[in-house]
Amino acid sequence: MREFISEQFANRFLWTPFLMAFGAALYFAMGTEPVIPGMGIMAAILFAAAFVSRIPLILRGMFLFAFGFCYAAAFTHVIDTPQISRNLRDLDISGTITKIEYTDTKTRVHIRIPANLINRDMPQHRHANIRVSMSEMPTPIHIGDIIDARVSLFRPAGAYMPETFDYARWTYFNRLSATGFVQNYTVTPTQTRNINTMRDAIHNHAHSFLSDTLVLGYKSALPDDDRTIWTTNGVGHVWSISGFHMTLVSGWLFAFFYLIFRMISPLTRRVPARIPAMICAWVGLLFYLFLSGGGIATIRAFMMTSLIFAAFVSGREALSMRNICLAFCLIFLINPHYVMQPGFQLSFSAVFGLIWYFRDTTYQKRTLPQKIRRAICAAAMTSVIATIFTMPFVAAHFYQIPTYSLIGNLILLPVFSVMIMPLVMVGTLTATLGWTGPLVLAEMIYNVVLVVATRIASLPFATILTPHVPNSAIVFMILGFLCLMFIRASRPRINYILCATCIGVGMGITALTPRPIFYATADHELIGFVAADGKLEFNKSRASNHFFAFDTWKQINIEPPRTPNRRRKCVHGVCKFETENWILAYTQKFVPTMNNIVQFCRDPSIDYIVSYFDIDAPHCNHKILRGGFAIYKSGRVRHVTMRRPWHNPRR
Repeated sequence: MREFISEQFANRFLWTPFLMAFGAALYFAMGTEPVIPGMGIMAAILFAAAFVSRIPLILRGMFLFAFGFCYAAAFTHVIDTPQISRNLRDLDISGTITKIEYTDTKTRVHIRIPANLINRDMPQHRHANIRVSMSEMPTPIHIGDIIDARVSLFRPAGAYMPETFDYARWTYFNRLSATGFVQNYTVTPTQTRNINTMRDAIHNHAHSFLSDTLVLGYKSALPDDDRTIWTTNGVGHVWSISGFHMTLVSGWLFAFFYLIFRMISPLTRRVPARIPAMICAWVGLLFYLFLSGGGIATIRAFMMTSLIFAAFVSGREALSMRNICLAFCLIFLINPHYVMQPGFQLSFSAVFGLIWYFRDTTYQKRTLPQKIRRAICAAAMTSVIATIFTMPFVAAHFYQIPTYSLIGNLILLPVFSVMIMPLVMVGTLTATLGWTGPLVLAEMIYNVVLVVATRIASLPFATILTPHVPNSAIVFMILGFLCLMFIRASRPRINYILCATCIGVGMGITALTPRPIFYATADHELIGFVAADGKLEFNKSRASNHFFAFDTWKQINIEPPRTPNRRRKCVHGVCKFETENWILAYTQKFVPTMNNIVQFCRDPSIDYIVSYFDIDAPHCNHKILRGGFAIYKSGRVRHVTMRRPWHNPRR
């Protein structure tokens, strides 16, 4: 045992980013805000103590875990994004356009305004960022313009179920105070020059969703129906600028500059041509990073590429676990909330898996047929490994797993690599000069490939719906992969046994976790309950304030999203939900609650009372449920926390 432990010292640094990430994840997942003074100072002390060599290794790991927790807490309070106190309709604002996002149906405009316009408690010198949608733009707008508009703004919604996506938290850490729509506006043009204005100008010249997504990084420019097809084929990552795009662009830039520097013989006599070529390619990648909007996956890919270039220049190993762990740590320090975002988790899990699998690859001289066969095998295994390592996160965030991802990657990805991506890159450049021919050709090829992708997506069992994956199950699955990758042992079976055990425990937790049979939003405007046939029914077929609640609850109930919402009408505005173990009474909107509350309180058979209006009945407060929650078959009530800093608890 002592020998086994001593062998792990060589990989102790590899555990560092995950210990910090687990600590931060614990903070973000907590139901209440921890009250610990001096979080920032404590985080600095813990970080310094974790790298003191005389401290035992286990204690240093505990320090790193605690550092991640304290750093996430301190970072949260340092950001302190201004938050809207309540929904505001017909609000007149005046602000500066800072960013424009393009989708296939509307335009989203980011505006910087005085914070006291949306929250009177905010000082006048503070600013807030809002995002509003425009379906039509009678007057052209540009980044940097001053806009006077009448808008309706809404508070970002919290989670609709414990351990699910919390939009309020996402907006808080992305410095977004409110979302809404524009009713009318006037614009005062200004002359502003920055990277965002350049992106906007390129968009206006190109007029292509391929250029918007693959070059400019507008993630919502792809039509939703097309995105569903690509995701079903397992190639949805193509539309999020990440390692795939960075690899192609860095390869093209390196080849271009390498050929140029090879022709400058006075330079190549003193310095190998690859060194200045890599430096120039890195500068080009840095420009591409900013031009694409700097998403999480893009930053990760850029950091990894930078480390690879640095390794080649210094003569060290390029692809290593240490490099990816270093990139992980740097991104974590930039924003610890990234560890909770799907893009971060999917991007890093795939890269970790690929580096682990191809770590022992050595160069061998091969014939042309052997090279072709090896390339095909490598492409197939790349898809298989990436699918395996990302599967827990795909199931946890999207509640479904694409069945034919291997087929989709082998057939469709080469077309994007060899044809569509080069044409789009060249077409985006030539579009600024007035020639959009390459973009037109790229869209023609895209339409042909889309037909193939549609055929694959229409095959039987193209997607497998998965149950809700609890946080504890995700932790065990991650630990399983970490054991597989990082544990050093003379007997390789130990790695696989520990991996299989942890993943098996995670899958067991997922399978044994019961599903709720009743759901309610925080304002009780929308409720959902499982009918006798096991399908969800709602008190209304649509709710604009809770658009995503329908799909969230369906996915937890293992139902396909974006299907018609089944409605059950409440008799006289009152619904009764009866099970073997409990009975619940619900009063709908516009129903005089006082006419029913006395009856509900006196009825001993009613265990829970839910009302759209906030009621206070001292004699039966134990029956009244408030806030967002879910109820299980056993009668257990699980509330959705809304008392964290990103939920504006001070309102």
